[in-house]
Parts: sequence; structure tokens; C-alpha cells
Amino acid sequence: MQNKLPQFPESYWRELEFPTFPKLDQDIEVDVVIVGGGITGITAAHILNKSNVKVALIEAGKILTGTTGHTTAKLTAQHGLIYDELINHFGIEKAKQYYDANSQAIQFVKDTINETQMDCDFLEQDAFVYATTEEYAPKIENEFQAYEKLKIAGEQIDSIPFNIDIKTGLKMANQAQFHPTKYLTHLVKNLNKDSVQLYEHTTATDIENEESDKPVVVTREGKRISCNYVIIASQFPFYDKPGLYFARMYAKRSYVIAVKTDASYPGGMYISADDPVRSIRFTPFNGEDLLIIGGENHKTGTGIDTFKHYEALQQFAETTFPVKEIPYRWSAQDLITLDKVPYIGPITQNKQRILVATGYHKWGMTNGTAAAMLLSDLILEKQNRFIELYSPSRFQADPSLKKIFTINADVAKHLIKGKLEFVPLDPQLLQNNEGSIVTVNGKRAGGYRDENGELHLVDTTCTHLGCECEWNSGDRTWDCPCHGSRFSYTGEVVTGPALKPLKSVGED
Repeated sequence: MQNKLPQFPESYWRELEFPTFPKLDQDIEVDVVIVGGGITGITAAHILNKSNVKVALIEAGKILTGTTGHTTAKLTAQHGLIYDELINHFGIEKAKQYYDANSQAIQFVKDTINETQMDCDFLEQDAFVYATTEEYAPKIENEFQAYEKLKIAGEQIDSIPFNIDIKTGLKMANQAQFHPTKYLTHLVKNLNKDSVQLYEHTTATDIENEESDKPVVVTREGKRISCNYVIIASQFPFYDKPGLYFARMYAKRSYVIAVKTDASYPGGMYISADDPVRSIRFTPFNGEDLLIIGGENHKTGTGIDTFKHYEALQQFAETTFPVKEIPYRWSAQDLITLDKVPYIGPITQNKQRILVATGYHKWGMTNGTAAAMLLSDLILEKQNRFIELYSPSRFQADPSLKKIFTINADVAKHLIKGKLEFVPLDPQLLQNNEGSIVTVNGKRAGGYRDENGELHLVDTTCTHLGCECEWNSGDRTWDCPCHGSRFSYTGEVVTGPALKPLKSVGED
């Protein structure tokens, strides 16, 4: 391969200078607490702010550096091959609702941009899903028939403007793309500071009085926020046991590279129906086109050396485009629900004041916006016709029942495998920028030696439910294969459901 991948992962969307906010250092009382500073949390704060609702938004790290900062940033209701499946599982009415909810989310973003005259690289684009194999060609045909049943404006195609031979494809017109962190940073800067308080490095760990009219969010440092409603928009619900969310979703990772090229980009957003998935779009970049190429997915904490996924995307890019440089690479983690429709609404039927939004199935820009709109409507006591569709309390026996057994059998397998695994590697043998499972004092541990030669040793037992984490070489993290928790090489929580860091391990 001709071009070098960046040594360390960095998302193009995080190149902005984001506003900073203090850590919560006292007990407060507001109308609504929002936990999570990504697209759902910030959009909800924006909507509620316009209705003069007093809001506190808290983020465990820094705003916009989580999942929203690692997206491909497509604003589309074309979520791969989803509508034929939704019709089969939910029926035509709910499948149409899913399309309508995501289309309304796109319109909300467009209207918000026009109202505020913000510059966030918003461009209307057509979206395409294509098949390169005989196996997936009939699935495109079925999806086109689903479009016709739902009255979605679609068009079958037999080619795309790249060096990719396709069997067939499907176009959804008038979709869009944008720069998500430019958009959300603008929303943050225009919040009324008298009614919306933002706090960073403030980790929510519990909710007390959860069945009362005044739930209380408790932080890791013991600070308390009393409120009327809680919106949990922390990707994985930090307060997950009431609805058993860890047993009703699974985490998948995917990968992105940003590519400079001399070729003129023909427009459009593209994704393959086949595996391995390949996603192509562009974004304006210093007067030229920067290609955003994504794909490669696997269950978190499993599979091959994760750096090889970046290399696979690099090979695809160099085969398809005249690549000049690859200045960025990053990865994303997404949560998939049992039936692929997000959970948005009251966390359980008897906890109506604790609202959750999770399981966006890799399409968080529209689903996350739709979630903010729906949850804000619940708080403002407005009608929203998508409440039943997204209800977290729903349970469809097909495919949910079979899927829940499959997911949790896989969890049990990894739990047992991790406990029995023995790796006799001495941590002193690790080279700079190398991580691995090692043995310390006869016990399993995780070791990483950083670029300065300092050795970091952690107990790899996930602090969520006790599974053993595996090393992610592409992103230098410890990833749990059971429920998707991720930790930095020093043990700090990167992604929940875990709330506590991995323990440090010392050598005798």
C-alpha cells in the first residue's frame, strides 16, 4: 500500500476548538437533567431551551468527543436495507413511521441551519445502497419493493461513478450530509446560559427517587441534581439495570479513514449492502474534497487485530481512487437493539420521568435528532406519533426472542473463555506502542507500553459485569466483548455501560 495510515486515531470532526465547561461542584435543581453531550443531548437542550425549560446537561468527558465526534455524518433515512425487514417484523404502518421520523429529523436539521444561518458544510445529496454480489442483488430488489409499498421515492440503478462493478443499487433522493460538530457547536454557543447549564467531566452514576415526581441524578463525586425529568443520552444508558438494556442490545465497532485525492468527487453518499460494508461520501476540506470512507464492522472486543480493519479500508481506497494522503483515521461504536429500531422513551413503564435514547444502529445523526424531538415532546406534553414505534418497553417475539438468547449465549461464552484464558507473556517484553494480555504474578492482566516506554498495567476484568476485556490495537483501548464497555490503556472508562475504571496492577 502506497500511503501511510496515521499512527494514532483522530477524527476529522474533532479538529474544531470546542467550548469548554466546568465540572459540577455543588448540588443543583433544574427542570430537566440531560446526561450526554452528543447530538441527542445537545439537540434536546436546544429544543427545551426554546420553551424556557431550565436544563442541566452533564457530560462524563468533553462534549462532542464521543460517538457524535466519530460518525460518517450522513443525514439520511436510507439505513442500508432496513425497510423490507421492518415491514416483515412490524408491518407497513410502523415501517412508514420509521421513514417519516428520520425524514422529519433531516428537515429539522435543515430548518435549524436556515434559521440560524450557520455554516456547517450542509449539502443535500442523494443516497445510494448497492450490491456487488449475486447474493445481495435480490435483497436490493426486495428493498425497492418495500420503497414502493411505503411510497418512498426510490430508483433502481445499475452503476455508480466509481471503479466498482455493481449488480444493482437503489437511490433515495434528497438526503443530506453535514459537519456534525460545527452544527452542534453552533447550537451550544447559542443556548441561553441563564436557562441551560453545561458541565463537563461530570459522570452520572445513579438515579435516586426514580419512581417519584422528583428524580435525583447522582454524580461520581456525590453531587446531586434534582429535577422533574432525566434524559439519558449517554449512548449506553448509565442507569441500565431497570430495563435490562445490557441484555437487549449489543455493541459493534466500525472504522473510517479520511482520504485526500486528486480526483473530482461526483457527489452522492454510497454504502454497500454486502459484507464487508463500504461507505463513501465526501466533505469540503480546505478548498478540496476529503473522502470519508468507512466500513469493516465486528462485535466489540472480538475478531482480528483491529488495525487490519483500517488497512482493509486503505486498500479499498487505493483500489478505487487516486489517493494522495490519508490524514485521519478513526473508529465508532454503535449499539444495535434486538429489532434494529432504537429504544426512545421512558426507561420502563413505571418510570415515566426517566427517559432514554439508545440503540441507533449506526444511524445516529437522524435517529439521534428524532430522539431529541420525541423526548422533548414528552417533557413538553406535546403529541408525537412515533412514541409507540420507539417505545423501549416494546417486545416483538420475532426476531427479539431468538436474538436475546443468541446475544446472551455469546456473552456467557466470552465470560467463561476470558476467565480460563492463560497468556504467559511477560509484560517486560512489550515494545513501545504495543499492548497485549500479559501475566503478572501468575494472573491475567493487560499491558501497554506507551511511546515514551512507560508500562501501564491494568486488571482486564470489566467493571460492569466482570467479563474480560481484550486489547484493541487500532485504538489503544481495552474492549469488553460482553456488553461493549471500553477503557483507555490507563484504565479510564471510554464507553459504558461500565461506570468505574479498570484497576491498576502492580508488579512485585
